[in-house]
Amino acid sequence: MNVNTALPFEQTLSSLSSAGAILHNYQDLIVLFNATFTETENTVLLKGGHEPIYIPAKSVQQHHQIVFAHGYFASALHEIAHWCIAGKQRRLLEDYGYWYSPDGRDVKQQAEFEKVEVKPQAIEWVFSCASGKPFEVSTDNLKGAATDTQVFQHAVKQQVMLYLEHGFPPRVAEFIGVLQAFYQTDNLHREMFDVESA
Repeated sequence: MNVNTALPFEQTLSSLSSAGAILHNYQDLIVLFNATFTETENTVLLKGGHEPIYIPAKSVQQHHQIVFAHGYFASALHEIAHWCIAGKQRRLLEDYGYWYSPDGRDVKQQAEFEKVEVKPQAIEWVFSCASGKPFEVSTDNLKGAATDTQVFQHAVKQQVMLYLEHGFPPRVAEFIGVLQAFYQTDNLHREMFDVESA
């Protein structure tokens, strides 16, 4: 996939160390996301505390807020992924109107969780590749029923392959281009996802 997107700002130096290795600072993601989507989508990315949340604007003077956990880079990418695939009506509801069952899910609850997490985690994986950062799927159920992580990884990978073959949702494609330009990473291709976690 070849996405060429001009950045709406100058590249900051915080993305590269003096040795040339990529540093992954959540502050860069905030700048990148907000420069790309605040004006067009009235949405901002913010660092939060323990739990991520999406908060829709309550008035025309406010922005919708994507709040990610603890300043974690992966959490920011994951929450952006959820936002990218949420429809217009869903983006008017707190946490997109979804019910979340916390850590400690039983087998049935975990199966439901994994079913709805396939697309966001596939997009998070793509964003990670576009950022030059390793990715691992998350079953997010340390205190709950044991699950076969490999089955979930395979489902996420298959979704990535579908996106690569048929195209990404528009906001996903736009942000991929922004990340690739900023982190100076290669265009996405199937071989990047040959291993179950890149």
